Amino acid sequence: MFTLNCCSNLLTIDSPIVMGIINATPDSFYKGNIKDDILSLAAQMLSNGATILDIGGQSTKPNSTLYSAKEEMDRVLPFIKKINTAFPNALISVDTFYSEVAKAAVDVGATIINDISAGNMDKEMLKTVAQLNTPYVCMHMQGTPATMQQNPSYENSTKEVLDFFVKKISECKSAGVKDVVIDPGFGFGKTIDHNYTLLKNLSIFSMLDSPILVGLSRKSMVYKPLHTTANEALNGTTALNIIALLNGASLLRVHDVKEAKEAIDLFNTYKKASH
Repeated sequence: MFTLNCCSNLLTIDSPIVMGIINATPDSFYKGNIKDDILSLAAQMLSNGATILDIGGQSTKPNSTLYSAKEEMDRVLPFIKKINTAFPNALISVDTFYSEVAKAAVDVGATIINDISAGNMDKEMLKTVAQLNTPYVCMHMQGTPATMQQNPSYENSTKEVLDFFVKKISECKSAGVKDVVIDPGFGFGKTIDHNYTLLKNLSIFSMLDSPILVGLSRKSMVYKPLHTTANEALNGTTALNIIALLNGASLLRVHDVKEAKEAIDLFNTYKKASH
């Protein structure tokens, strides 16, 4: 069991939970959950069982162009305000690597910071998160979104990612960040084989005593082995989410909340079954 202090709102994770992805960017790799009416999408995700809504204004797919902090704020802040007003009890995460965006997002209702760069793209991030007193999702990425898939290389991917988190969690604690969630960063500077090795070895990361977030929803590690597309990757995503749950995932970050929640419900039923 884990507890996260989300700006004085205590989130207890005694069973895996769902983080629903809301894209505030027109160039996301998956277009399925981009809607004109962001409130209807948020309402649908919450009613389908999402515990957290993760709002991002930056496409971080391979070879993507990065937007400035101001452009990102122009995209995400109105959405966070709207959702926070309509659903004041909803937990909102902001997906950003800019400390400036993180602070502005918390000012208008976000209570979790989700950073793909683990503070490596903005040296003020860890200090800012500590000041904001929010949970911090800390992701592993080799390179940057513009370069990460050019030639990802590891001698031992599991050991290197584990060593990264040992060091990064220590940095977070030293900076004053109290609640750290780790994300192995599926698809971020990894080949398909690297991704599946990390998924197979996911339970090793439980030694870090931090919640493990898994974000593999509709990614190429799902659809490339199946020779399909992101639009056809829901069934494959659900299959891999079940593997992640069996290997210790605490949070599933997904585009399709209903199906992820059903996977969690069946996983919990399986766990409770008598021997």
